[in-house]
Amino acid sequence: MKIAMLGSGFIARFYADSLHAQRRVDHIHHVYSRTDANAERFATDYGLAHFTADMRTAIEHPDTDVVLIALPNHQHLEAVLACAEARKPVLCTKPLGRNAVEAKEMLLAVEKAGIFGGYLEDLCYTPKFLKALKSVQEGSLGRILWTKSREAHPGPHSDWFWDKEKSGGGAIIDLGCHCVEIGRNFIGKDIRPLEVMCWADTQVHPIEAEDHAIGLVKYANGAIGQFEVSWTFRGGMDLRDEVMGTEGTVWLNSFLRTGFEMFTTGKGSGYVAEKAESNSGWLFPVGDEAHELGYPHMFTDMFDALEKGREPLETFYDGYVVNAILDAAFLSAQSRKWEPVKLDIWRGEDGNRLGTSYAEHDENHYLIKREILPNGDQKLILKHKSTGEISQTVTRS
Repeated sequence: MKIAMLGSGFIARFYADSLHAQRRVDHIHHVYSRTDANAERFATDYGLAHFTADMRTAIEHPDTDVVLIALPNHQHLEAVLACAEARKPVLCTKPLGRNAVEAKEMLLAVEKAGIFGGYLEDLCYTPKFLKALKSVQEGSLGRILWTKSREAHPGPHSDWFWDKEKSGGGAIIDLGCHCVEIGRNFIGKDIRPLEVMCWADTQVHPIEAEDHAIGLVKYANGAIGQFEVSWTFRGGMDLRDEVMGTEGTVWLNSFLRTGFEMFTTGKGSGYVAEKAESNSGWLFPVGDEAHELGYPHMFTDMFDALEKGREPLETFYDGYVVNAILDAAFLSAQSRKWEPVKLDIWRGEDGNRLGTSYAEHDENHYLIKREILPNGDQKLILKHKSTGEISQTVTRS
């Protein structure tokens, strides 16, 4: 397919590198940037036939099969509405909107136009995440009780991120969208998010938005999704996820420790990895950064879904739900209370799906814990079903 790229900055180049790597069949043919100079430079770097400083020209070009939005947050709504008007399939980078109101308008516009809408949430496509999610979906971890997702780095690379009006917030809107959607996948996207408790503060940077936040998302089945986001972390980019279930645990480190360590005095020059703060001393480069961040898998899913007429793994609806959760997080950070997640559109399960089954030991007891002691003895800790009495039995080795 021929792609019209909207945007020519950092994320647009990541996308272009992924799309044009390894002889892929889907290629960018047109690029829009806010200035002719930036558009021309991008077109030259990637060998594109067309470039423009007029967004609609790129969208409405007769050869454009699909539009890829890699623009600042405050331009997403305008771009999506233009795609819907032109009846062009659209892929939009995260977050879908600056808030749920914008995201809902985009979702409804795409659905009314009957066009494909893909939500480019790359961290839900990393190889480690996809394999972990498959294990969770196959029941390896049992019932999911708690997820934790952390993204922290020294701060974003463009000025508009730091402008609360243009971005819609700070670290919460920039990084929390990743973390919340990772948690939703592990807990189950059909499980309704109910309320959010969030602490946020501006600890380091002279900005109006938050540069550090920690939040809890409570789901209808009793599960908790925790997110930690920061623009104050020093030492690179820290991407970590944890999942705890009744039958197991998953721990993922996606970026900070790559298995690739290098020491240099800094004599050479060159790019190390996204958000790396130094090119000397001990460095942790990334062998294939786009792959580790999920871009190839993401675009494979998007274009496969588009060709086959199915939904991608991440849709505009998912982007809307994420925005609604983040809206509640912003409110909670101000009120210091649990705030409800307001979803005008909900397409998952209705009501609660609480999992309260306990492990049985015998007809009279629940099993609380089984363990092997250092001397080899086996201990069982039990609870009587009717009296509630806690007891233990020890079987000698």
